[in-house]
Amino acid sequence: MRQSVNILPDSRARGHGGGVSMGIAGTWIPVFCANCGADGGHCPEENMSFLFYLCNKCAETYGTIANTMFMPDEVFWKLLTAEQLEQYGRYLTIHELEQVIEDEKNSLTKLIRSKH
Repeated sequence: MRQSVNILPDSRARGHGGGVSMGIAGTWIPVFCANCGADGGHCPEENMSFLFYLCNKCAETYGTIANTMFMPDEVFWKLLTAEQLEQYGRYLTIHELEQVIEDEKNSLTKLIRSKH
């Protein structure tokens, strides 16, 4: 019996077009739905070797993919908001988030990096 490996497509933009400079957080590149091509926001260009993304509509239509982590965007953003409020008592500015991302032991950093 021959086993096959499921290889998911990379949802990051190819090339450097559309990248956004985030200061100390580096350049972030566009992400698109692997099925329909819908905008999926941006991800860090550095230290990212792969990212697979399905928009909410495609995820609802086609369901979860076996042996993969699945977290809808709304759930991720709720977790991110809750963590900011619990840890800091307020929403952080973009400059504060840039500083937080540098601290690998910070629970907010771990949450941000787990999404991508």
